[in-house]
Amino acid sequence: MRTAVLSSYQIDIEDVEYQRHADKPLLARLFKPRGAGPFPLVVQLHGGAWCRGHRHDDSGINEPLAKSGVVVAALDFRPGAHAPYPGSMADINYAIRWLKQRAGELGSRPGMVGIMGSSSGGHQAMLSAMRPRDPRYMALPLSEPGATVDASVRCVVMCYPVIDPLGRYEYAKKLKAGGPPYPEVIDRVLPRHDQYWQTEAAMAEGSPVRALERGERVELPPVLYLQGTRDVAHPRPDLDRFVASYRKAGGRVDLRLYEGEGTEFLRYNLGSPAAAQALDKIIEFVHAELG
Repeated sequence: MRTAVLSSYQIDIEDVEYQRHADKPLLARLFKPRGAGPFPLVVQLHGGAWCRGHRHDDSGINEPLAKSGVVVAALDFRPGAHAPYPGSMADINYAIRWLKQRAGELGSRPGMVGIMGSSSGGHQAMLSAMRPRDPRYMALPLSEPGATVDASVRCVVMCYPVIDPLGRYEYAKKLKAGGPPYPEVIDRVLPRHDQYWQTEAAMAEGSPVRALERGERVELPPVLYLQGTRDVAHPRPDLDRFVASYRKAGGRVDLRLYEGEGTEFLRYNLGSPAAAQALDKIIEFVHAELG
């Protein structure tokens, strides 16, 4: 039994269009608790090395969170093949502002918004939270006249993020250069890094770790960071650098490491005791920070 779940809500699930590029709609899957609210609202970003994946991927996280009394908006955004960096960041920034404008209709409030992401989605969640007013990310104006909301959030949940894209790229290239056997994920992620980022300079510029190490002035909302100790796709040294740098800058990080769990365990090993503990922690953290 999950002790973090204070109430169990019935939920409604629907897809809504939040943005359109030419004739291509971008959809958000909304998980909405039934009740008066106001409920916290979490914007959720899927993984896929910035180039694959969709809003359905993390329903195993989003549904339990919604049933605890949280509105969850799981986004589709333009993949790297159609919009290299910072294209998806502009979609995400727009979506946060769009959802804030409609928070009342969704049973929430503009001041009760957080963000959550898995793998590359965790990277994008953290980068968006750190730079909510970056002009490149704010490039898409809201259509409503007089819109004044920004894309700032009150907390971040990262599930095994690619917290340093350049660090992960260098790690993957080194493993591949050493020859087989190496983790099969390496052959999947390397071309997607190239497709989305295009240059190593862009990977460095868009790295939350390196932004902190450069002394960039960024927002520092509270962070919950979850990762398995046997995760071969998300290098542990990059995690350690981020946690140290974020705390040094004055931010708060609640780091949870799950012994023996591998890559993306909340998707591929959802029935494990570790996944149940991680879901409990996500629910507890979101309600504590946004409730």
